[in-house]
Amino acid sequence: MEFKYEYLFLLGVILAIVWSLDFWKVVSPSKLLYIKKATSSQLGTLIRIIVYIIGIIGIGYLSYSLTFPRKPLSFSPNTKEVNDIFLVIDVSRSMLAEDLSPNRLEVAKKKLREFAALRPKDRIGIIVFSEKVFTLLPLTTDANLINKVMGQISVGQLGSGTNIGDALGLAVARADASETKNKIIVLLTDGVNNVGTLTPIESAEKAKEFGIKVYTIGLGSDRDARIPVGKGLFGTHYQRIPGGSIDMKTLEDISKMTGGMSFRAQDENSLKDILVEIEKLERTEIKVQSQIVYKELYYEYLFLGFLLFVSAELAKRFVLREVV
Repeated sequence: MEFKYEYLFLLGVILAIVWSLDFWKVVSPSKLLYIKKATSSQLGTLIRIIVYIIGIIGIGYLSYSLTFPRKPLSFSPNTKEVNDIFLVIDVSRSMLAEDLSPNRLEVAKKKLREFAALRPKDRIGIIVFSEKVFTLLPLTTDANLINKVMGQISVGQLGSGTNIGDALGLAVARADASETKNKIIVLLTDGVNNVGTLTPIESAEKAKEFGIKVYTIGLGSDRDARIPVGKGLFGTHYQRIPGGSIDMKTLEDISKMTGGMSFRAQDENSLKDILVEIEKLERTEIKVQSQIVYKELYYEYLFLGFLLFVSAELAKRFVLREVV
């Protein structure tokens, strides 16, 4: 048995005290009028006690009903649609290439923000990588936090190199620890794996083993691009990097192996279209045992208490025939 408002029982105690004082005329004794033949004093006293007991029991039931007693019957499965999605983002120096305006990383951040905003029911996690890998944001549904963390992503904090294998492996491990059935990784990179402990294919094999889909996106155009390398007397110095240097073959193998899809984004619009396509992923449901079905009991005690109390009042007026 549970009670929603236990403290309201005190109102019943106060009512019982006030009614008892009035019933026994403690403050101002009443006069008894006998319209017909008077009953014996003993019988009158007995009837009065019985009426009092009925009234007190009625007040007790009314007081009990005020606490809103209820009996938990069972858990009602509360389902909601959800995916766990890890965004694995390349932050190597080549992501500063300006073949996408203002650069590849800023375009990626902008479109991934939009992608996350389209999935308010899903949990989003963010992993960034260059030479090292780092979980920037564990799984969360907090849209404001996702947006804020996404804005803080920058190049240069995780060394040099492109460690796709370890980054994907970390995402797989994080996703496998989740209870959600539908787990998805979106891997965005503009380069070739050249450092790390795990190869991208080894990590993909683990993703396949755990039933985790990996969607890969190769970001960057086929034309040569330039990246800023410093400032001098005559402005910013740039370094040219060759276009089309993305290892699309490995990205395609990863997606094919895990049941995902592989895409090539050469400009902002194509990246947007790709993320919209991924957004159409099939949703699944998880059951949350948080909703309890109750049997509400207060109305039964309310009705019984009201009936007894009114009966006592009527008996007081018409059986005991009391007037002040």
